[in-house]
Amino acid sequence: MLTIALAKGYLLKEALKVLEKTGIRLPVVDLARKLEFTDVQRKYRFLIVRPADVPVYVEYGAADLGVVGKDVLLENDYKLTELLDLKFGYCRLVVAALKGKYRADTLRSGLRVAAKYVNSAAAYFEERGLDVELIKLYGSVELAPLDGLSDVIVDLVATGKTLQENGLEIVDEIYDTTARLIANRVKVKSKYPEIMALAKKLKGVL
Repeated sequence: MLTIALAKGYLLKEALKVLEKTGIRLPVVDLARKLEFTDVQRKYRFLIVRPADVPVYVEYGAADLGVVGKDVLLENDYKLTELLDLKFGYCRLVVAALKGKYRADTLRSGLRVAAKYVNSAAAYFEERGLDVELIKLYGSVELAPLDGLSDVIVDLVATGKTLQENGLEIVDEIYDTTARLIANRVKVKSKYPEIMALAKKLKGVL
């Protein structure tokens, strides 16, 4: 049986749809309450965890495979194998500010930057030779410039609608991200036939 860690939130339903397309028969479960479940044929065990925990479960072998956004992988240095771009969950990590406040070429040292993805934000400003103050937030990052907590934010956006509704605009784009299939480095060798068979099926339905 393969154990697969799935990220809670916007990726979960899409991940389950793609898995079903490969022929995996999933039971009817209340995703709001379930922490784990198996497929009907008991070939796969699924763990539903926070996105940031998916690569941790995979790296330490509690899960053989995982489905998580590339943004999570880029934020930290995990020891795992990235097998496949699953082509769903498209988002962008962007720098945003109050409309008309900044352009990409007017960003400067001394700015206060609110972000969930502080490592990616730090790398972005460091590459541009800018010394900024980073403020780690865990939710509602778009409120930070409105309340004077920060000058700009670094946040993940799908359509940018939430930014617009709060009077913000995208100043620059850091990277694009989609969901990825990841594997434990040891398990990808010890369970190579099963893992690669699933990866091949997933690739075929994308």
